[in-house]
Amino acid sequence: MHEIELRQLRCLVAIVDEGTFTDAAIALGVSQAAVSRTLAGLERTLGVRLLRRTSREVTPTATGLRVVAQARRVLADVADLVQEATSGHTRLRIGYAWSAVGRHTVAFQRRWTAAHPGTDLHLVRVNTASAGLGEGACDLAVVRRPLEDRRFDTALVGLERRLCALATDDPLARRRSVRLADLTGRILWVDRRTGTTTPELWPPGSRPTVQETHDVDDWLTVIAAGRGIGVTAESTAHQYPRPGIVYRPVRDAEPVAVRLAWWRDDPHPALETVLELLSELYRTG
Repeated sequence: MHEIELRQLRCLVAIVDEGTFTDAAIALGVSQAAVSRTLAGLERTLGVRLLRRTSREVTPTATGLRVVAQARRVLADVADLVQEATSGHTRLRIGYAWSAVGRHTVAFQRRWTAAHPGTDLHLVRVNTASAGLGEGACDLAVVRRPLEDRRFDTALVGLERRLCALATDDPLARRRSVRLADLTGRILWVDRRTGTTTPELWPPGSRPTVQETHDVDDWLTVIAAGRGIGVTAESTAHQYPRPGIVYRPVRDAEPVAVRLAWWRDDPHPALETVLELLSELYRTG
């Protein structure tokens, strides 16, 4: 494995961009001799000639052109890596699987922006059990089912009613609310990876028939078509109003716990602030 250093790649790119060794040395803040030694070391390591030098100009060889293009990509990736590792105070990504924080989502975004203008808030939908936390797609995650992975900690921020999603022409859609017993024998569409509803919500012997879907859009589509029903947290109704679907409270179903999750050994600097704000919104909203 060739030992190539970032300073060598920066030197190569600087020579090509500036046009001369002298100007590259000025841009890099080093001596011209240091630029020459660094480039020579890179060419020696690679075993190829990268630049063609004359008394008037410096131009890349054919191989040099390819190496310079790759060097630019490597340096850009390294810059992104540094930004990713050090952006805790300037960026906050909160993941969620189906719905963010329901009817509190807009208020949460607006209040965060007003109180913390220096930290950009991004809500990211990732349909995994950890809502993107385990995949590195977010810094914190809103989850509505227990996380068994011991790498994560969670805290309760609020509770949401459980609603039944029905096609508008379903006979139960005419009611103001339903009971679990009303749904016995129906086809229940669930997402086993991230959904909040399982057949165990019903007593044994009176459970609906379960069909599996893999995304909230698919879930909404099959329910609107009259192919079954869904039971979900109240936040889904606020985030996904859909023509052809109505949501009705399930009077005798336990509420859905909404939790904020984070990495146990590497919590985001904004964790406590987010916990306080979300808890307040659920408490007062």
